[in-house]
Order: sequence, then structure tokens, then C-alpha cells
Amino acid sequence: MSGADQPIAGRDSADLMGGRHRLVIEQSGRRSAGSLLAALGLTASAAVLPGAAFVLLGRRRLGIAVLAAYAVGLVALVYVLLRQRPGLLRLLVQSSWLTATIVGLVVAFVLLALVIGLSHYMARPRNLGRWEGLSATLFVLVLCAVVAVPFAVGIRYAVAQQAFLSEVFVPAAQSHSPTRPQHVTAADPWHGADRVNVLLIGGDAGPQRVGTRTDSMIVASVDVHTGDVVLFGLPRNLEKVPFPKGTRLHRLYPHGFTGPGDPLEWMLNAVYPNVPALHPGVLGKSDNEGADALKLAASGALHIPIDYYVLVNLSGFVQLVDAMGGVTVNVNEPIPIGGITGVRAPEGYLQPGPNKHLDGYRALWFARGRYGLDDYDRMRRQRCLMSAIIDRADPMTLLTRYTRILDAGRQILQTDIPSELLPAFVDLALKVKDAKIRSLVFAPSAHFNPAEPDFRWIHHQVRKALRGTGGNGHKHHRSRSPLQSPAGACAYRPVQ
Repeated sequence: MSGADQPIAGRDSADLMGGRHRLVIEQSGRRSAGSLLAALGLTASAAVLPGAAFVLLGRRRLGIAVLAAYAVGLVALVYVLLRQRPGLLRLLVQSSWLTATIVGLVVAFVLLALVIGLSHYMARPRNLGRWEGLSATLFVLVLCAVVAVPFAVGIRYAVAQQAFLSEVFVPAAQSHSPTRPQHVTAADPWHGADRVNVLLIGGDAGPQRVGTRTDSMIVASVDVHTGDVVLFGLPRNLEKVPFPKGTRLHRLYPHGFTGPGDPLEWMLNAVYPNVPALHPGVLGKSDNEGADALKLAASGALHIPIDYYVLVNLSGFVQLVDAMGGVTVNVNEPIPIGGITGVRAPEGYLQPGPNKHLDGYRALWFARGRYGLDDYDRMRRQRCLMSAIIDRADPMTLLTRYTRILDAGRQILQTDIPSELLPAFVDLALKVKDAKIRSLVFAPSAHFNPAEPDFRWIHHQVRKALRGTGGNGHKHHRSRSPLQSPAGACAYRPVQ
């Protein structure tokens, strides 16, 4: 037998693929790559199309099974992302499903790494030298590390989401709020109600202040069927605010929240710190007595039930806006940065102009600045900023900045919304994203004086505003109430 006819390194002389990158069959019947480069190519293909290497190496059943499993998983993922996004978002606000997601991602990566490793083992020539073998092993490890990146990102997002949910949203059985709805369930989150009313509080707590001042109070009344929203801005200097009849606070203050001494201590923004200080435990078990008292005050002022509250600590608001990459608003007049009227001048001003992109620091002063301006102008700007934040919360922003947004939210948010209702609120938020948002501004006029408010007139305006949203069979109608759309408050008006 001539040298050309001899088996080389225990292999059969027949090629399955001609040329440099051939597949060969060993004497044992094992099929492998004819060169290291071909083996690495087959290994890389396992990361892109798992199972393909098995088919090329003669393990057709195994390869087809892996390819089929991969195809089914990929199709299911694409279907969920494109057609079942609301359902996916509902799952992602439930801790048990997040745990399942983490486990699933770990298992999926381990299986893919096994496929890559097994593909390389089957394709790898047996006559590699020491350095070739080490290079091949390093290639597999690097490939697995690259493949691990999307799985690691997914796990990181899921862990961050779990931490956010556990710190901000507590199950109803583990929290105490005497003012939130008591008979709601995950299956019946609104308990037959057509609207859910949420008190949005801007808390001005800080290291140089005692307690929390609620200088921003907005009630968002959301139609649970359409997602249409009416925002009711409550002036911080509203006086003699009534508490709902039948409550303990109404018995303590039958003529509204008022008393002796400094009138500033009896305005609406004093309810949050002063009621718990004056009457600790008056409402029963509560995780946040100030918020529960303020919910009752807002309910009495507007004559609608306030179901939940969300408190945003304005001292941390900068972090949230920066985490989102800033917001875009119209600035209609110079807005002061800092300054106290009669004490010190502002540090500077936000200059007027359309579509101004603001970072967290400037967005905070867009919402808070009032040197030389009145509270009602500031309330309008705060509603504009809320709309801008809603617009900014697009899928790409949330995806690329997700962990930073969650981290900021954990530090600045408090709420009594129980965790089991989050799927329902996700559905509602998706409706709100594309719905109408309007606002009711209570500014000084012939009908309204915050020092001597006519609450019957306020209640009448609220009823008209809610009827005008068009939800639940109500028709749109023209009204003389001070109802405005965000465009009316946020549209750019060139300075003369």
C-alpha cells in the first residue's frame, strides 16, 4: 500500500467537503472538521443557528430537534413582543413571573452554551497541537461570553425590576392604608368604578428642612374604560379645606381645616405634616398618615373619592429626569432658577423658547420656579412637565435607560398602590399613553378665591369636567368651566 493510500492520524481518506475546510470521517465513524478553522466556523454557527453544526456533522436527529426548539422559541418571543406587549408588561410587574424569567434566562443560556460546547467537541479535529487546542478552547469561552451578554442584560433588568417593585409597591396584606379602596382584587381592580383617582404629590423634603411640604398636589382622574384623564390642580394655599363627612377628620374639623395661629399652618400644603403631628393615629393604622390625611383633604375639596396616592420627592426628581435623558417642553416666559421673593435674587433664568430640552436640574426649576410668578402659573407648568414625561416614556427610552430609571424611582417614590393591582395599572397606563389629557385650573377669579373658596362651585366644576371627558356613555359638551388641554397651557407663546 502506498503512502497516499494510508489513513492519516486515524482518519478515513474520504472527504465529505472538498478543499481546505473539509469534513472528514474518522475510522470510528465520527465525523469532524478537517481543519481548525472549519471547526471554529461550525462552533460559531452554533451560536447563531443552534443545531446546524449537528446536522452538518451527521447528527441529523439531534440537530433537527435543537433547530426546531430554537425556531419555536424564537417565533414565540417575536409573537409576544409584537402581538402580546400588554400581556408581557403585565407579567413584568409580578415578582413571581420575574423570578421565572430569571430562571428561564439562566436555563436558556446554559443550554445554548452546552450546544456551543458540544458542537465544538464534535467538530474539533483530534490531531491539534497544544497551542491550537488552547486557542480553540479560548475561542469557545469568548464565544460563550459574547452570547451571555443579552442574557446577562435580561437578568439584570429583571433583578432591578424586582428590587423596584419590592421597595415601592407592597402587597395589600403587608401594608396599611385606611383611605384606599378595601374591596378591590387583582381580578376586580376597580370594584365596579368607572374612574380611578390618584393623588400625585410633589414632596419638598430636604436636608435643610423639617418634615415634608407638599407644594405640588394634582389629582389624576382616569377613565378606566378609555384612559382619558382630567388633572385637577389643587393650590397649595387653599384654605378651610373640608374633609369628607363621616370621617374622623371631619368630626375634628367640621368647618374645614382651620385653627388658631399662623394661617400658613392651616393651608392645604400643611395637611401632610400637621395632621399627623396634631392627631397621631387618628385615622387608624397607616404607613403614611400624612398622605392619608391629604387624600381625605383632596377628596373633600373636589368631592370625589381619592383612591391612591403617589408621592414624588422633588429633591430626587433631578435623578429621574436625568435617568430618562431629559424632557422637552415649551418655555413661555423666563423661569427663575432659585431665589426667594424679597430675600435673594434668582441664580439665573430658563430662557423662553419652543421645544426646550431640559436636564433634571432645569426641569426641576421649570416645575418649581416662582420668583416673581404666581402659584397658578407654576401649577400649569407642572402639568406640562407631567405630559412631557409621559411623552418621553417611549419604549426605546425605557429599554436603554431602564435600570437608571428604576434606581431613581426607588429613591423618590412612595405609594399605597398595592403590588397585586400593578397589572391593572399597566393596562390603564397603556390606555393613558394614547388618550386625552386635560386639566382643570383653579386660578383666582370672580368665582374662586383660595382664602375664601366656594367649594360648592368647585364641586360643580369638577362634575362638569368629568362629564366632558366623554367616557362611559357621556357626550362631549362645551363648558364654561376653566378646563384646559395641556396644549393650552404648554403651547409656545412668543414673548412680545
